[in-house]
Amino acid sequence: MKYIDEFRDGELAQGIARRIAAELQPDRRYAFMEFCGGHTHAISRYGIAELLPAAVRMIHGPGCPVCVLPIGRVDQAIQLALERGVILCTYGDVMRVPASQSLSLMKAKARGADVRMVYSVADALKLAQQHPDREVVFLAIGFETTTPPTALVLKTARSAGVGNFSVLCNHVLTPSAITHILQSPEVRDFGTVPIDGFIGPAHVSIVIGSDPYVHFAEEYRKPVVIAGFEPLDVMQAILMLVRQVNQGRAEVENEFTRAVTPEGNLAAQAVVAEVMELRSSFEWRGLGEVPYSALKLRPDYAAFDAEQRFGLTYQPVPDHKQCECGAILRGVKRPTDCKLFGTVCTPENPMGSCMVSSEGACAAHYSYGRFRDIPVVAA
Repeated sequence: MKYIDEFRDGELAQGIARRIAAELQPDRRYAFMEFCGGHTHAISRYGIAELLPAAVRMIHGPGCPVCVLPIGRVDQAIQLALERGVILCTYGDVMRVPASQSLSLMKAKARGADVRMVYSVADALKLAQQHPDREVVFLAIGFETTTPPTALVLKTARSAGVGNFSVLCNHVLTPSAITHILQSPEVRDFGTVPIDGFIGPAHVSIVIGSDPYVHFAEEYRKPVVIAGFEPLDVMQAILMLVRQVNQGRAEVENEFTRAVTPEGNLAAQAVVAEVMELRSSFEWRGLGEVPYSALKLRPDYAAFDAEQRFGLTYQPVPDHKQCECGAILRGVKRPTDCKLFGTVCTPENPMGSCMVSSEGACAAHYSYGRFRDIPVVAA
């Protein structure tokens, strides 16, 4: 295949769906978690769930970096913008994440804070160079996909001697989160979240490669199939997972061979390792404290670490009592299990992080799936 529309061919998708149905074992149910929010979005947008047999259940994982950003980290950014007078830069969807005291970065901006949406960390560095009299802080979030650009810009800032630029680092690591899910009571002890295998992330895997997932296949006996974001990618990955389960295999397979290699992008990995190191623990929204699941700046880059520069102290903050984002991110509940979904909580008025980002499970279902939940009434 060479062109994008070939990966969206409806007849081919239906053919794969028939193949999946034909290969299912009788009286057996299959549960697969798509970790990445891009896959969640594709499943909802292209109606993949409706193509699958009833015995195959897709479970939404925590793979949206905006969704897993805890309230306390957003509070730190708001504090810098409102109380310390910095120019606070971040990506557009982060600006709408609900924080404490009914605030968000967008609402802080309305109160007079200098909060700016940027398309890249390089834009934030450029602002710092244009405003040498102001402190500029970039609120960095994301998985392994967005981490190399942050590291590269920090190297550039140090080389150029930009003294008014720093990063509030919230980059997190995919494999650690998968491990945490597999060790959770919902999966391991209670079985309330049955997981027979994973659809591995696409863009993350371009950076880290397929090798880091071998651990899950070997130790936890869970097959992993790395897949692209197009509908045929996802359908083929599900078929590959079904075959592994049927054959009693637990291996790492790569459906996304056009972009992912076993070793990943070694140059990107090297620049991250030069600038950043592991945190011993980091809170994820919905998952709690996850050991060795995030990155911080190395001592050589302490001058560019906003947490150290401004003496920030992290304070965990619980979610809204009625918001089910935490349970949805763990796969324990679905968006429609939340009483706020589609009524109080909408993309225009998000109460939780899963509704803020377009890759969030609630936003994806609201945009593409909520009308399918309405029962059909015979005339």
